[in-house]
Amino acid sequence: MDVTPDKRERIIAAASRLIVKNGLHCSMAAIAEEAGVATGSLYNYFDSKEALVLGVYGRMAEQMTESLSVQPDPAKTPAERMQVYIADYVDFIWSDPQRARLFDYLENNPLITWADAKTIFGAFVDYAIDLIAAGQESGDFRPGSPTMMASFIRGAIRNTLKRRRLSAEPLSDAERLLVIEMCWAAIAA
Repeated sequence: MDVTPDKRERIIAAASRLIVKNGLHCSMAAIAEEAGVATGSLYNYFDSKEALVLGVYGRMAEQMTESLSVQPDPAKTPAERMQVYIADYVDFIWSDPQRARLFDYLENNPLITWADAKTIFGAFVDYAIDLIAAGQESGDFRPGSPTMMASFIRGAIRNTLKRRRLSAEPLSDAERLLVIEMCWAAIAA
């Protein structure tokens, strides 16, 4: 049995592309063809379509965690760390239109349980919650649920950039800064 990480990544990437293009109406055979693997080989990695979709969610969570959950710089205040997080999240969402569409599709058509979502995205979500809680302790952020505030920021960025992406023009520096400043204004004390 040929079980290689490269093949697994090709399968996840193919599934991601087809989910963006066709939703979940794509067959395992179509995913295998898109990935350049035999359908039977696909089942060496994912025993069902549900397992493959969990793999897609997991890969997205890994990318988000790797890109956005960085070790805090002790020289920076909680406010500075949060501003970096917001700017990095804007860049993460804007930099890959397909990934943004995939995330949007999966978020609007949840295919996993709340418990699975918490397990898969927990490290990434907890990072932002901890940043906000630290900012509240230092007096830099308004009071309120850190969970709700973190969710608001991420949703505001994704939705704003989704609408902005309807234009063929690149995101300007002024627009990027505006999104960052609006998110900051929503949580600053």
